[in-house]
Amino acid sequence: MKIAVAGTFGPVHDGHRQLFEHALRFGDDGVVVGLTSDEFATETRSRSVPPYDERRETVSKVIGELDDWDRAVTIRPLESEYAIVRDEPSIDGLVVSPETAPALEEINERRREREFDPLTGIVAPYVLAEDGKRISSTRVVAGEIDERGRRLE
Repeated sequence: MKIAVAGTFGPVHDGHRQLFEHALRFGDDGVVVGLTSDEFATETRSRSVPPYDERRETVSKVIGELDDWDRAVTIRPLESEYAIVRDEPSIDGLVVSPETAPALEEINERRREREFDPLTGIVAPYVLAEDGKRISSTRVVAGEIDERGRRLE
């Protein structure tokens, strides 16, 4: 299967690592990482986000550390919601979090309109911080937790 995973990934934390691991595990025909462009990232969030090139380098490094399968991985700029998975018929599956899983229905609707096969959803469970709440970039940036979910306060 060719698997996609998408996000801003800035900063990268253990929840993102979980998404990447799922994509790598199932992506025997390759993995496409949709990394939000600077413009799209700042459109969709109020906090600061590292520049695209910096995030791309970090994502590439982290995936390299996690890739026990020697997968073909491509990192591409994501300019709008669903753009890569909606427009590319060769993608078979999408790794999502429980929060983003409902979007799969809309994505598949748009794929059917284009006469593409629907995507298989691969749900990666949340990774919890040591306080029992889910790890998120917002919490990391706010200084509540580090990228591994350890409390900083």
